[in-house]
Amino acid sequence: MLKKLYEKNNSPRDMAEIVRVLEEGGVLIFPTDTVYAIVCHALKERAVERICRLKGINPQKKPLSILCCDMKQVSEFAKMDDAAFKLMKQYLPGPFTFVLPTSTRLPKIFRGRKEVGVRLPDNDMVREVCRLLEAPLMTTSLPYDETDDVGYLTMPELIDERWGLKVDMVIDAGVGGTQPGTVVSLMDDEVRLLRQGVGEL
Repeated sequence: MLKKLYEKNNSPRDMAEIVRVLEEGGVLIFPTDTVYAIVCHALKERAVERICRLKGINPQKKPLSILCCDMKQVSEFAKMDDAAFKLMKQYLPGPFTFVLPTSTRLPKIFRGRKEVGVRLPDNDMVREVCRLLEAPLMTTSLPYDETDDVGYLTMPELIDERWGLKVDMVIDAGVGGTQPGTVVSLMDDEVRLLRQGVGEL
């Protein structure tokens, strides 16, 4: 199902429908402030497992990531000291993933690696969904081969053509980006750049 939404001023009915699908364990394709991503309710372990199968992710070998609505929600699902909080507060919302120790509030599938990527995207609609859901979204980028037409990464109609039967809903929020965000590890009291993307520290 392809559903049109906007970054701001969406109808309460549309937002409630998205929250319902997520609460029921659904998997969606969603815009962020960088690229379109596959998302689900981060506390629904079966939905997380479903995304891992779709993407071919082994959660024992690769850390998973969550989208949050604000820093308060981040603090509920990841552990951070004062220095990490101050750094993240400086750059978020924005196109960054910060890798932090996982809190016990996340399902066991997240705690296998004891670290979690945390995103607070500069996208009002995404943050509003997390706020209404009262939970973070598990997120991963769309699988993409460099030989593919870039439209399957950026155009909602083509994304729906490829993924519409494998997920419960594709959100059309206009043309998406092609460049991922920057990934920064804050593990072990050390700031390490893991991937340089759109965001500049």
